[in-house]
Amino acid sequence: MRIDYSPFYRASVGFDRIFDLLDSVSSQSGANGYPPYNIEKTGDNAYKIVMAVAGFAEAELNVTQKENELLVSGQAQNGQDDRQYLYRGIAGRNFERRFQLADHVKVTGAKLANGLLVIELQREIPEEKKPRAIPVVTGQPALTH
Repeated sequence: MRIDYSPFYRASVGFDRIFDLLDSVSSQSGANGYPPYNIEKTGDNAYKIVMAVAGFAEAELNVTQKENELLVSGQAQNGQDDRQYLYRGIAGRNFERRFQLADHVKVTGAKLANGLLVIELQREIPEEKKPRAIPVVTGQPALTH
């Protein structure tokens, strides 16, 4: 389902990126829910994505950040498997998951343990973007032109 954002374009300036982001997220493939994941807030500026990747080895997973997009993909190695499954409930199929990150959010690490891929994220606000106090001085005449 596509949403028409044209009424918002008429009443706003400079929000094009937000509408593009909403449009790309709503039309994103991979809405099949595989692999399942959680997004957690672990601090004021810290986040964690926990993804269930049972059956994948470290070498079969790829985590890449490019600008404001995080791409997590898994390529299952199809080796010689001579096992005969009566039931196979652990999915080992290839996947690709994309996450849109806010400005200044960086991936600080990724680890695989007990079938869970944990990706740590941190918002690092540059000094020039942080609020700063402006000193108020007395005894100086106001500048007039």
